[in-house]
Amino acid sequence: MFAYVVRRVLSTIPVMAVVALFVFSLLYIAPGDPAAVIAGDQATPEDVEKIRQSLGLDRPFLVRFGEWAWQIVRLDLGTSIFTGLPVTQLIAQRLEPTMSLMVVTLLLAVTVAVPLGVLAAWQAGTVIDRLIMAFAVFGFSVPVFVVGYILAYIFALELDWLPVQGYTPIAQGFWPWLENLILPSIALGCVYIALIARITRATMLEVLQQDYVRTAKAKGVGQAGILFLHALKNAAVPIVTVIGIGIALLIGGAVVTESVFAIPGLGRLTVDAILRRDYPVIQGLVLLFSFVYVLVNLLIDLVYTLVDPRIRY
Repeated sequence: MFAYVVRRVLSTIPVMAVVALFVFSLLYIAPGDPAAVIAGDQATPEDVEKIRQSLGLDRPFLVRFGEWAWQIVRLDLGTSIFTGLPVTQLIAQRLEPTMSLMVVTLLLAVTVAVPLGVLAAWQAGTVIDRLIMAFAVFGFSVPVFVVGYILAYIFALELDWLPVQGYTPIAQGFWPWLENLILPSIALGCVYIALIARITRATMLEVLQQDYVRTAKAKGVGQAGILFLHALKNAAVPIVTVIGIGIALLIGGAVVTESVFAIPGLGRLTVDAILRRDYPVIQGLVLLFSFVYVLVNLLIDLVYTLVDPRIRY
């Protein structure tokens, strides 16, 4: 097991190297002259040249990439062009809102979607099954920002139950922190819930046809024991897989959700950096998101051995 973990960790190095090469290439593959775009229409040629030098565009690609990669190894993501602050500092300032949103959404999605998928499989072909699958289709089809605006209009503007936007740090109290995350988490979690529920239902339907399930029924095991102790346990690997893959949905959806609900997280920082063409910040964020996704996939591989003892590395 330890040897497998070491191999998987080492295998992430070339993946991150390719990602880093692509991220650094954003400066060179972007349409137009990045320095001229950043400088603006009123800039003089001298201003444009200064920005080109600050971005390293006046030096060979491989030399600049080598210098940038060495900075990354030292956890130096560069300096923002517009704020003049280190990119690592900007990310640290915005990390808590995004992490809070993703954790709450993940907990909400798993606790809602898995029981819904199990219930749909148990009641396959009934009205309950059709209603759950209709909800799944709806959740997977409607864009996040549409769900967000609907929730904000009903629960924040009309009913005045929850705040419409903003974020409260958890240090200021658990309920104020959670109150600001309820609507964004529901909006972001709809797609995730739909995905997990559909996969759970499909996997459970297959497992419920196995011989050991029929044997458990013949032994008099209750319906809850069959569903959650026998069937769900053996259907866990595909469900865990789709939960891990769905992290990409959370990362992408966080950008839209934070914009809708004015949450000052990494998603908003990404949008602002793209609009300003702040390439060091864009590069740092894309690199961070890629690393998180690679790390999550590594953790999912390790979780397989916990949910299914038959898997050995």
